[in-house]
Amino acid sequence: MGSTKLKKMDAGERFGALLKQNGRVLLGLLVVVLVVHDIFGMHGYLAMRRTENEIKKVLAGLEQLNKENLELAQEVKELKTDPSKIENIARDELGLARPGEVIIKIPQSRQLPQSSTRKP
Repeated sequence: MGSTKLKKMDAGERFGALLKQNGRVLLGLLVVVLVVHDIFGMHGYLAMRRTENEIKKVLAGLEQLNKENLELAQEVKELKTDPSKIENIARDELGLARPGEVIIKIPQSRQLPQSSTRKP
């Protein structure tokens, strides 16, 4: 039994000596591993930045959709309440006319380019 106790002490002493010799190196390696993990890890700095950018893109898309939704709601309101809006759609898109009016359609290839200001 005495010899096993001696071997255990020798192993403990060897570990202590190894730790004294290489302790700073092991501590430095541990710090480097932790820093690398904090930067490149699954929840590290780079992953956090990537997630923040995705959140910004989603919020910008949501803002655009909300703006479009408001525009469409306004258009629906106008269609429900403004007869002239419905008449304009009927004239422009469906080619309808009032009694006594004549519609003349010009082929697209013969039409002049329209300017930004239209005269009624």
